[in-house]
Amino acid sequence: MQKIEYKKPIFIAEIGCNHKGNIEIAKELIKVAKIFGNADIVKFQKRNNKELLTIEQFNAPHPNPQNSYGSTYGEHREFLEFSIEEHAKLKRYCEELEIEYSSSVWELYSAQEIASLKPKKIKIPSACNNNFEMLGWLAENFNGEIHISTGMTTKEEIENIVRFFEEKKRNQDIVIYNCTSGYPVPFEDIALMDIVLLREKYENRVKSIGFSGHHLGIAVDIAAYTLGAEYIERHYTLDRTWKGTDHAASLEPMGIRKLVRDLNATYKALNYKEKEILDIEEEQRKKLKYRK
Repeated sequence: MQKIEYKKPIFIAEIGCNHKGNIEIAKELIKVAKIFGNADIVKFQKRNNKELLTIEQFNAPHPNPQNSYGSTYGEHREFLEFSIEEHAKLKRYCEELEIEYSSSVWELYSAQEIASLKPKKIKIPSACNNNFEMLGWLAENFNGEIHISTGMTTKEEIENIVRFFEEKKRNQDIVIYNCTSGYPVPFEDIALMDIVLLREKYENRVKSIGFSGHHLGIAVDIAAYTLGAEYIERHYTLDRTWKGTDHAASLEPMGIRKLVRDLNATYKALNYKEKEILDIEEEQRKKLKYRK
């Protein structure tokens, strides 16, 4: 059996747009993730909606009006968007609390804006991991890690992404995430064994493997870590009943607290016995072991 060298799990609390467009709620999410949830990283997202959306898409109604923060889909997205100055404030607040700030970027302009803040990591969502103009700019201009989700992505497309970074000599700075794009994802569609496939093919070609989950509960994440995902990323909110499309598939504070606890317990347990009879067993052996 191939041995896995387990590193300490790194948990990312993905705030995304769950702040409802309010920077004070965003700060509260950061504080709770750090102090109560014991998360390692919080992650937001940055989009230039007028570049991402056509005029028709921008002016169309939100597909789920009850979750909309505007009269059109474009207005909804703009309402939830923080400026780069607000992202800078959030990064400074993270530094004050000693939790790492990160952000997903959806197109080149947002990638350039977030890179100007010099975070340690930038995330590429599944939806735009084929935007090679953006990937190329980051490879040539951003010195931190580039984390890439692979939902909605074929095996051939993943290979093309890794080869692209190999050609740029940046492949040891990328982290590839197993991901299924859905909100929430039924358990049978999570496809955890793809983590094994990613490890077999890429663990010597990239920096690390991660898992980005959009499912319910926290059991699956422990399995993902056990299969070899070093980074575990989950959507996070203060209240799953809040208006918005991501809240229902997010963990609340107690959820991330329990998940981080269980990930760290699993990390401690994933080892081999140092000797045939451990010290903790010696006393029990004397008392309980059958003797002829």
